[in-house]
Amino acid sequence: MAQQLLMPKATAVWLVDNTALSFEQIATFCKLHPLEVKAIADGEASQGIKGLDPIGTGQLSRDEIARAEGNPNHKLKLSEPKVRVPDSKRKGPRYTPVSKRQDRPNAILWLVRNHSELKDAQISRLVGTTKSTIEQIRERTHWNSTNLTPMDPVTLGLCTQIDLDLEVERAAKGRPLPTAAELGATLAASQETEKLPFNYEREEEKEIDADAVFAKLKSLKSDRKDDEDDTY
Repeated sequence: MAQQLLMPKATAVWLVDNTALSFEQIATFCKLHPLEVKAIADGEASQGIKGLDPIGTGQLSRDEIARAEGNPNHKLKLSEPKVRVPDSKRKGPRYTPVSKRQDRPNAILWLVRNHSELKDAQISRLVGTTKSTIEQIRERTHWNSTNLTPMDPVTLGLCTQIDLDLEVERAAKGRPLPTAAELGATLAASQETEKLPFNYEREEEKEIDADAVFAKLKSLKSDRKDDEDDTY
């Protein structure tokens, strides 16, 4: 891992105030522009910035500063750190505790069945597995395929619901729109329903015969009168 200067501008402020180094030397060491170093010396770009002593932080030695002050062409070099910080590991599959590694195949099977849109790389990030294992479970060639049971990786504690939702959302963005066959039966268009034939015949309105209606009422009235006569 390449060494980096801590707080370049604060270090430049200290070097301007406490050394006879040129602007170019300070700019090269602090990765600043010479005009920016000049502005610091003029007080235009250092307001509110407290100088950081690179000697106290172990990033420069007094001998190195003296050597650069005696030779304007000398470039300052960072001192070797007393403590080595290990390089950060490159991004890879999520680390899975040993106690939960036996649950990964079940989680992979669940993801394959319930979220087929997820890519192998996404499944690998979620449960910390390899693409070869995912392929074996997809093709049912895994050595323990007969005993696998789909289980939610969130329930198993292999990933969080937020991580799962994020990967599903990413996969959905690049997924093509579903076809009519995938959507299944849908409502028919209005143009088609308007052309459908009627399932019944409309009855024609019949003309009303007034004489027949009055004759029927008259007969009903006479029958009612006969019934009243019978009661007395």
